[in-house]
Amino acid sequence: MKMPHKTHLVIVIPVYNEGKVIRKVIDSLPKKLEGVGRISVLVVNDGSLDNTAYEVQKTQAILINLPFNLGYGGASIAGFEASRALGADLVVTCDGDGQHDSKDIKKLVAPILQNKADIVIGTRLKKSGHMPTIKKIGNWGLNFITFAVSRVWTTDSQSGFKAFSREAVSKIDIEGMGYEFCSEIIVEARRHKLKITEVPIKTIYTKYSKKKGQSLLNGINIVTKLLLSKLTRTK
Repeated sequence: MKMPHKTHLVIVIPVYNEGKVIRKVIDSLPKKLEGVGRISVLVVNDGSLDNTAYEVQKTQAILINLPFNLGYGGASIAGFEASRALGADLVVTCDGDGQHDSKDIKKLVAPILQNKADIVIGTRLKKSGHMPTIKKIGNWGLNFITFAVSRVWTTDSQSGFKAFSREAVSKIDIEGMGYEFCSEIIVEARRHKLKITEVPIKTIYTKYSKKKGQSLLNGINIVTKLLLSKLTRTK
């Protein structure tokens, strides 16, 4: 499908207690991109208990405050719904802890603008030299579980840095409220015959960002919920 002349990109950032860094993350985002006519930044505050909302209000970003903590998936789903209401032609999801390099957004959206993909995953694992070993092991394990459920192989199924076409955002139907959201996207892409591609991205690991992300318990929850979803979802 040919992209509109004045393509509207919405950058969705689900956040929970990111008051220390969220303004810096927002300020780093591109104001202009080739092939994109308009860029909106949408921050979904997932019931944060710190000053996240206050810090976002100091920027030009659109702020959605959820009444309580739904989880990463729930906040992302709220972001997708709001993006559709804003008339987004492209959606990029970005973590709020500062681990993503905003310069990579250009690489993420390019395959969609060129009509070569519906979903683009920013993969950290093709160049994972700086990724903590425990994260590498956990991510590879979840890649295999995601493949077993979806029959689609990706090198970084758990990446929060992704781009979606308008068609992808309109079709994917996610049920998970937690981190299983990332794996469910792969399952839904196969169900709707959406084309997935990957681009390598730079990851910025700081003491702050290393404390974020998924724990072993999250990994167990992801596996359990994916298997339940596989058993109960009707095609």
